[in-house]
Order: sequence, then structure tokens, then C-alpha cells
Amino acid sequence: RLLANIRGAGAAEFTMVLPLLVLLLFAIIDGGRFIWEYNRAEKATQVGARMAIVTDVVSTGLRDNDFIGVDGLTPGQTIPASALGSVVCNNSTCTCTGACSGVTAARNATAFTNLVTRMQDFKPDITPTNVEIVYRGSGLGYAGDPTGMAISPLVTVRLTGLQFRPITTLLFATITMPSFATTLTAEDSVGIASN
Repeated sequence: RLLANIRGAGAAEFTMVLPLLVLLLFAIIDGGRFIWEYNRAEKATQVGARMAIVTDVVSTGLRDNDFIGVDGLTPGQTIPASALGSVVCNNSTCTCTGACSGVTAARNATAFTNLVTRMQDFKPDITPTNVEIVYRGSGLGYAGDPTGMAISPLVTVRLTGLQFRPITTLLFATITMPSFATTLTAEDSVGIASN
């Protein structure tokens, strides 16, 4: 008689299915949270690139070089893209690889901090170690330009090493988000504010 009794079968089935439903619900929530965090990081990178092209350059050696005499350039000549290799600035230093054309590794710490602070307006968990700025030759600019920085490099802002902590792992694991990068051509590269 006990074996034929089906009362409570729905409760037993619900108990077996409930953990899967809860896991599915949290997985959907985590998927939405991941897309939200991904979008925030992407927007922070775009804003960082905009800030990097219109405010003070982080590589002061790039700003101070007039490129006169580099590859035989005379005042007023267009600076070729090959005149500048790759200047990489992070939270501690700037280094140049390839054609450095007299560009020193001097670094403007205030400009870097201002850029990171602006990016944190969009994603507060960004740290200075997550941000890298790369300047490369673009073929724009004139040797000896008296009105500002002689070269208008391509400026890439990279955001790396961000962590995402899903709810479904019960805070035991994190997922490293992909790297983000935005490249724009430098504009005036002077000042401390950006829109």
C-alpha cells in the first residue's frame, strides 16, 4: 500500500529540479552581469583613448621631440610613420621599441593618473596596473612644428587583467575578462580635461 501511494511525488520531483532551476537562474543573471561589466570596460577604454589624445601625453619625450634631423627631416617636412616605433607607457615607465628617433622614456605621472581616474568614472575597479598606453607613428605631423607637439601619433589605450566574479561559483573563482583596446589619432595632446 505504501508503494502505491503517490501523494508527495510532486514535492519530491520539485526538490530534485529546484537546484537546477536556481543554477539556471543565477547563470542567466551572471550572463547579464558579464555583458554589463564587459560594456563598462569597453566604454572606459574608449573614454581613456579620447582622454589620451586630447590631454597631456604620458610620454614627455614624445612631446618634446621636434623630429628635425630624424631621417634627414628639415623643418616643415611631414614626419613619416616609420620615424616612430612603439612607445609603451604603463603605471611605472615608458619604453620605446623600434625607431625611437630621439624619443626619451620620460613619463608624465600626472597625465597617466588623470587618464586612469577618468577611466575609473566608468569602471571603478580599474587600477593603474590594468592600463597601458601605446604611441605609434602615423605619418601625421610636421618636423619642428612651433604650435605644439610635432608628431600626431596613433594612440592605443589597452585595458587588461580585469576580473569578473560570477555568482554561480559562490565567490570561489574569478574569470579573467578579455583585453580591451581603442586606437585614435592624437589631436592637440595638451591640457588636463576631456569631454
